[in-house]
Amino acid sequence: MKNGAIYNLQFTIYNCYQCSSQLIFNIHSRDEMKEKHTEKMALIADNLWKEYKRNPVVCGVNFTLRPGEIMGMLGPNGAGKTTTVGMLYGAVIPTRGFVKLGEYQIRDRGREARYYMGIVTQEDNLDPDFSVFENLVDFAHHYRITGKAARLRAGELLARVGLQDYSKNRVDELSGGMKRRLVLARALINKPQIVFLDEPTTGLDPHARQDFWKLVTQLKLDGAGVLLTTHYMDEAQRLCDRLLLMQRGKVIDEGSPSELIDRTVGREVAEVEGLSEQFLQQLASQYQTWYSPFGNAYLLGLPSDSDREVWEQLTAAAAAESLKRRRANLEDVFLRLTGESLEA
Repeated sequence: MKNGAIYNLQFTIYNCYQCSSQLIFNIHSRDEMKEKHTEKMALIADNLWKEYKRNPVVCGVNFTLRPGEIMGMLGPNGAGKTTTVGMLYGAVIPTRGFVKLGEYQIRDRGREARYYMGIVTQEDNLDPDFSVFENLVDFAHHYRITGKAARLRAGELLARVGLQDYSKNRVDELSGGMKRRLVLARALINKPQIVFLDEPTTGLDPHARQDFWKLVTQLKLDGAGVLLTTHYMDEAQRLCDRLLLMQRGKVIDEGSPSELIDRTVGREVAEVEGLSEQFLQQLASQYQTWYSPFGNAYLLGLPSDSDREVWEQLTAAAAAESLKRRRANLEDVFLRLTGESLEA
């Protein structure tokens, strides 16, 4: 591979199967794999644990990612998201538990399973010596897609991500958002059934993030299973059908964004400054709701059956500029469950 160091992706195993097509194809012929490729498969994680020097960093993670579903892992840095994703496609060996894609156990048949996977890492790791088009054609060779087929696939993907007018440009001539779209196109070169997106929009401006979200939504519509790790609440709430909330290696809750919000914090919250914790504690107890420290202020849940009464007591006790009433969000969910911010 020309300038192979550029392809030093976040997880070692992904780098390995880029560097040698034989690593992927030494078990089945391309035609056999192509035939199996049409069967939709679910990704199953069963009781995944990972320990380093007897210190657990992932503790009993279970889920099934189905075709046509976007599932998010939401949590602060150090929650175990990256280690979990590494176990899903073989970069990290579980201490116990297993991962399975369709009929393929990742531990035993990872090379076959990775034929059906694509990944977008946090880093762009594109080859600066190649043009935009050449980056895709070169990567296609690792799946034994060559010649006219590789050029056609590269052209299709550039059109799909809106980069067809930049095919001859060098990578360093692209904006940050364009590079992210090119990395996504590269991850789709083998028409994967499962796509891993690891913090894919970090550092992008709002417009570029919106463009990327549209592409992710289209993956779902095309029937791919998408696993998204993020610490952006709006991204998780906008894209994900289901979320796993992680803290210190454990899944502390899961469900759709709306389910998690309604079940955990309710529809509305009040941000309160200038009132004592004792007052809020008494108010929460009286109306069977919750409160939590929130920076230099507090959050108080507004129960749907008595929100007016709670708000009236707040407005009577605090200055108007010290109160804010708003819709609850996933940050509030995480704060109530853990006492910590997602930015922790």
